[in-house]
Amino acid sequence: MTPPLLSLRAAELTLGGRVLWSGVDLDVAPGEFVAVLGANGSGKTSLLKAILGQHRLSAGSATFLGEPLRHGDRRIGYVPQQRLADEGTPLRGRDLVGLGLDGHRWGVGWPSRARREKVDEVLDAVGAAHYARVPVASLSGGEQQRLRIGQALAGDPRLLLCDEPLLSLDLRAQGVVSELIDRTRRARDFGVLFVTHDVNPVLGMVDRVLYLAGRRFRVGTPDEVLRSDVLSELYDAPVDVVRARGRVIIVGAPDQTHAHEHEHDHGADLP
Repeated sequence: MTPPLLSLRAAELTLGGRVLWSGVDLDVAPGEFVAVLGANGSGKTSLLKAILGQHRLSAGSATFLGEPLRHGDRRIGYVPQQRLADEGTPLRGRDLVGLGLDGHRWGVGWPSRARREKVDEVLDAVGAAHYARVPVASLSGGEQQRLRIGQALAGDPRLLLCDEPLLSLDLRAQGVVSELIDRTRRARDFGVLFVTHDVNPVLGMVDRVLYLAGRRFRVGTPDEVLRSDVLSELYDAPVDVVRARGRVIIVGAPDQTHAHEHEHDHGADLP
């Protein structure tokens, strides 16, 4: 069997004196798409930050490519929650993608033919070549998010972490961004952890679901986890899962429609 990219064993995270989740066991294989679901405050974003090395586990272990997790591992790509660039931001599309190559270094990236070719390759891969020289602030939310995915992919990650990448995007842009991530992970065989409050835009792409609720969790295929009996047991309250026209509707669970989690988590987003 192929060794997992990411492996969590009995993992627990406590922030602000509150246990967010405990006893989590999870392996993410190369090329696997795992959706991370749960209500506000369940610890979805904090899970990604623990994998990025920004939070230290309070119990258990976590390894990436067989080694303990460490902060700043360039083999892990990160797409943050959607944030529109401020008007007047002096970045073009190719500049934003280029940060994924050398934005972690001090100073401005040194121009070279190899660097230009790599940025062009990534822009082509994410379908953003036509706004390579366009100011980022003038682009739509979907176009900006496409560039942020390019930025995350520029370093050729083995694992891609996506934190609500569809937030504030219209349905068409959600489809474009989701399909871009799915198509690229299949072509490059990297793993994906995809935090979302609505699994429906990616339901057909998801291999497994990690559902966090009330310090507990469930892992399995969407059909195994997104069931009334499973979620009712997780929440210790009646929850109905309704399937209609290829969509999953969860009724009775705590509100999952808000983007930001209140986890006493003040860690800064990565660039």
